[in-house]
Amino acid sequence: MSVIEVNKLTKDYGHGRGVFDVSAHVDEGECFGFLGPNGAGKSTTIRHLMGFSKPQSGKTTINGNDCWDYSAELQHEVGYLPGEIALPDGMTGTQFLEMQKKMRGVTDASYLNTLLKKFELNPNIGLKQMSLGTKRKLAVVTAFLHDPEILILDEPTSGLDPIMQEIFIEYILEEKKRGKTIFLSSHIFHEVDASCDRIAIIRDGKIVSEFDPEVLKRESDKIYRVTFQDKKQWQDFTGHHYHFTSINERKLRARIQLKKSEITPFLADISQYHVSDFTEFPFSLEDYFMQFYHEDKVFEGVK
Repeated sequence: MSVIEVNKLTKDYGHGRGVFDVSAHVDEGECFGFLGPNGAGKSTTIRHLMGFSKPQSGKTTINGNDCWDYSAELQHEVGYLPGEIALPDGMTGTQFLEMQKKMRGVTDASYLNTLLKKFELNPNIGLKQMSLGTKRKLAVVTAFLHDPEILILDEPTSGLDPIMQEIFIEYILEEKKRGKTIFLSSHIFHEVDASCDRIAIIRDGKIVSEFDPEVLKRESDKIYRVTFQDKKQWQDFTGHHYHFTSINERKLRARIQLKKSEITPFLADISQYHVSDFTEFPFSLEDYFMQFYHEDKVFEGVK
């Protein structure tokens, strides 16, 4: 049995908003990435996992317990980092953490002190005076201070600077080695690619793909960028029925995505032209993602 399960979850808010027949699971010790832009349904799914919202149909469970029926009990087992942070005024970060420790029943501050050091957080500041980045670090520390076995993270590095984002990814990898089970929602490709064992892409409230990123890298298409010396040759080449991901007339450049079976005929075709630059790019998670969000579109001016 999986630690976290989403089974045919539907919550329809009308006008195409919500989640529709979403299913996903996270096994023990696994980091599962939930990838999509704002409004795709990531936070709605997480609100159901946390027991904040009741499904119209389907269900969500953690450790076999229904998230709606056992929400109070499950929140003691889970480290939850919300996408949007609301902190009370009139307290310092230290006072807020002390309150959270009491609510969580934490009596040993050693792990909290480790987190404060790792995320370079000085909590002796009024919450109202904290910057967005400092508030985000406080939320991160709060989510993890009771050292939970299950982490549910909604856009966890939003508001963190690039250095702190890398520190956060390192922390997630360390927690995974410790056997933690992690559900990570994000729109940041690097964050998901660096930390997740499996990834699901959500679009318009529906999961459109689920895959192992390592398998994707091994079996992915190839991407080539070709720059031509002559406009007539550029025009002739871009008339071919390849999958062009971008076409740039000003630079006489085109980018092509090819399946393995297409590479040999492509190389035979391109050898007939005078080119000034020929570059191969590794197929990335972002490339794969964009197939679902901008299928059959060509972006003028993309380098």
